[in-house]
Amino acid sequence: MQYFKKFIGAIILASIILFTVSVEAAELVILHTNDFHSRVLNTDDRGESMGLAEMVAAIKTLKAENKNSLWLDAGDTWHGMPDINISKGENMVKLLNIAGLNAMTPGNHDFNYGIPRLIELEKMAKFDVLAANLVYRFNDQRVLPPYKIYTLVDGLKVGVIGLTTPETQYKANPVLVKDVNFLNPNEVAKDIVKKIRPQCDVVIAITHLGVLESSEFNSLRLAKEVDGIDLIVDGHSHTVLENGITIGDTLIVQTGCHAYNLGRVTIQFDGKKITAKNAELLNADAVKKINPVPDKEIERAIRKMQVQNKKLFNEVVAQNSTELSGEYNLIRTREMELGDFVADAFRWKTGADIGVINSGGIRANLPAGNVTKGDMMAIFPFGNQLQVAEISGVKIYEMLEHSVTAYPDTFGGFLQVSGIRFTFSPNNPVGSRVSDIYINGSPLVNDKIYTLATVDFLLVGGDDYEMLKKLSIIAKYGTCEEILTDYLSEVGMKKIDTGRIIFK
Repeated sequence: MQYFKKFIGAIILASIILFTVSVEAAELVILHTNDFHSRVLNTDDRGESMGLAEMVAAIKTLKAENKNSLWLDAGDTWHGMPDINISKGENMVKLLNIAGLNAMTPGNHDFNYGIPRLIELEKMAKFDVLAANLVYRFNDQRVLPPYKIYTLVDGLKVGVIGLTTPETQYKANPVLVKDVNFLNPNEVAKDIVKKIRPQCDVVIAITHLGVLESSEFNSLRLAKEVDGIDLIVDGHSHTVLENGITIGDTLIVQTGCHAYNLGRVTIQFDGKKITAKNAELLNADAVKKINPVPDKEIERAIRKMQVQNKKLFNEVVAQNSTELSGEYNLIRTREMELGDFVADAFRWKTGADIGVINSGGIRANLPAGNVTKGDMMAIFPFGNQLQVAEISGVKIYEMLEHSVTAYPDTFGGFLQVSGIRFTFSPNNPVGSRVSDIYINGSPLVNDKIYTLATVDFLLVGGDDYEMLKKLSIIAKYGTCEEILTDYLSEVGMKKIDTGRIIFK
């Protein structure tokens, strides 16, 4: 009996030693994404997006290799592209349920369907949707769970807090978020970290805050002001952080946007003490090296989604009395009624001084008669979003000169305008072709600040509009097809005021 007790004791001791070694050898892998904007196909963004099936194949492989792993997403996830928007985000949630996402925090565009829909999508999700600083305006109660503590296979406890940007109050449609408040994320984080830090080996904040200094609340400030956060998985500013940014003991990571990269952070331990944190970004080629075969389950789900969407795309959303042409070669060299109509819709929706759209963003005719969702999405296939920025008179002049630079060649950046009239002299040298600019009937004032309603593509320098890249964004709205649908339904087709670009 004594021998038996010693034998059992030895087994227990060995088990304790093995468990200790296991914990000491633990390595936590955090896979992270942000600002998907519903890019799930490898053909999205003209092939720059890697594709959800391709990404998920790599994620599942990496998770199988290390059971101590989580996939976290920093928001702006379930709004953006027609195949997702048409279901008000449900299709994206279904795909992510299959994909195995662990948790996300909502970004400002995840509020584009309204608060009731946000809650519906959270209930559909098999992953955690966390937002510690989002409360109802009328009772200060949280709308979503604030955090989750995950216990992984080696006994590691990982606390994950969700924080979303207070800029949502104006970077989503204000009407859609009128019933909620976005609290100071730093003060909220301090309270939660103080509460959960003693229970956790690792504390992670999933934040849709960004790293822009122009934002009152950003992840840099969060790291400086809140002790006890080991890792910030960030989004919102679409910033590519190849190896992250370290502030104090906090590592901040972000992948850019639109599924161009998959982020991976490896956290190593000595016992329960963190000894190293390493961040890297995996592009499409790196993802294929991990697993070259796209995830079959995701591929099947996407095909099913597309079949179902065909029926939805046939839904009639408006009536139109006159067909308007978006013919490729014409609209890229001259003012067109469809371009005028779209730019007018931008000003109608936002109240901005001027509205412009690059002609390359308009890809089909607006038909007469019944107008379907599919028609609208054919006109605007890119999921571009309407935004409002502040712009000086000088930069308006630079913008218009750039618009006509390529003439007589076709140019996707040729602008269709609203609220602007100007003279275009194509025989003049490039850089001096535009004159007599009027804004809503008054001459352009160089040092005056105007408001510009246009697509996000141009405001990040698309079509080489460098002068628009650093403008202050003051509001964000829905996608172009949503805006034009509303305009056609509520205002309707009327005589379009042409002659905005006067050739001389």
